[in-house]
Amino acid sequence: MFLTEFFGFFSLSAFSSWGFLMAFFFNAFVFSLGIKRDTTLLLSSFIMMTSYTLSDYFFTWLSIENSLYLDWALYDYATIAALILAFVLFKKTTYSFLYIILGLFINSILSLFMYFDMYLSNNREPWFLWDIYTFGVNIIDLIMIVVLIVDRDFLGLHKLKNKLFKGSNIQPENNFS
Repeated sequence: MFLTEFFGFFSLSAFSSWGFLMAFFFNAFVFSLGIKRDTTLLLSSFIMMTSYTLSDYFFTWLSIENSLYLDWALYDYATIAALILAFVLFKKTTYSFLYIILGLFINSILSLFMYFDMYLSNNREPWFLWDIYTFGVNIIDLIMIVVLIVDRDFLGLHKLKNKLFKGSNIQPENNFS
């Protein structure tokens, strides 16, 4: 809870929303220059920007009940579904696609754990899970923002995926090699 106590919930969510907005603007600029026109990077960054803008604190009035963690998990699953739909429609992917899907899935699992801890178990005392959630979600959000901008396999997830699933025939496009 150190990060939320130091920065506050609003500034951290605003930072994530701003980061995805900047990633979208960068990819729109790169797309307009014609450097990466035949990938789904622009669409992925638009979906992420829209998702994080809609799930920000400004739009909590859309919630059925006041449980932000469950809402965030549902937004993450809806975003994963939108990204998979974009992949199915265009049959193209980038290095960032795996990072975003995995990041959203981990964020949703952490949000569901927090929802279970706070709303179903009625725990109000901060403990280790809360720190894991705070640092984990914010670091994953930062990694997703960076990967949308640089579009590189800088953590080696694609190499690991190729080793684990040797028959994988879906390879991301690399327009700069």
